[in-house]
Amino acid sequence: MNLALLFEDDFTGPDQVRLTGRRRDHLATIIKASEGDSIPVGRANGLIGAGKVLHQTEDYIDLQVAFSQRPPIALPLTLIMAMPRPKMFRRVLQTCATLGVKEIWLINAYKVEKSFWQTPLLTGASIREHLTLGLEQARDTVMPEVHVRKLFKPFVEDELPALLAGRKALVAHPGTSTPCPTHLREPTALCIGPEGGFIPYEVDKLVSAGCEAVHLGARILRVETAVPVLVTRLFDPCL
Repeated sequence: MNLALLFEDDFTGPDQVRLTGRRRDHLATIIKASEGDSIPVGRANGLIGAGKVLHQTEDYIDLQVAFSQRPPIALPLTLIMAMPRPKMFRRVLQTCATLGVKEIWLINAYKVEKSFWQTPLLTGASIREHLTLGLEQARDTVMPEVHVRKLFKPFVEDELPALLAGRKALVAHPGTSTPCPTHLREPTALCIGPEGGFIPYEVDKLVSAGCEAVHLGARILRVETAVPVLVTRLFDPCL
């Protein structure tokens, strides 16, 4: 945790917060914060600053906080991703938040198992938890938006064309002839399939909606590997 991300219910006053649970334990046992120490903090969807440790017990730590710094610049990327396996999903969410992705669409595909949509990881609280971990790692504060669409065809036909408007639109798919581009600066939408990839019908529908099919070479990557590889290939990581 390189930054303690603060939410409205953490505030006990205009400039004071109380941290409990995971964040309290991390500060006490990993960082070994003592009274008077200053730690990096950030207000969710707001500024970054510092928190001075006022008091701590076995249950909580009280901080006095002040904010002055803007969070890192977000990537101009809309990520459209077939629902991953639940065990992989939490890691992908954290990675997306760490890399600066601020808009994520989870969609269905032929090779997405129906059971994936039953995972409790899709609850709002669980999604926020894993996005928070990613933001804290990157010292960012702006919470990504996650949209869930469980029907592939209605999404691609009814929503995707408008979503792609004004963006460079790509679908990552092994075996295509066009290499994935690099060093983009423009708003971009990237579609990533499930384990095993999109089927040809799905690729054709995405291309018809306005996407260009691109590849990363001959190697087949897991989703949790493909996401950071594609994002860092498309965009300068020093943005």
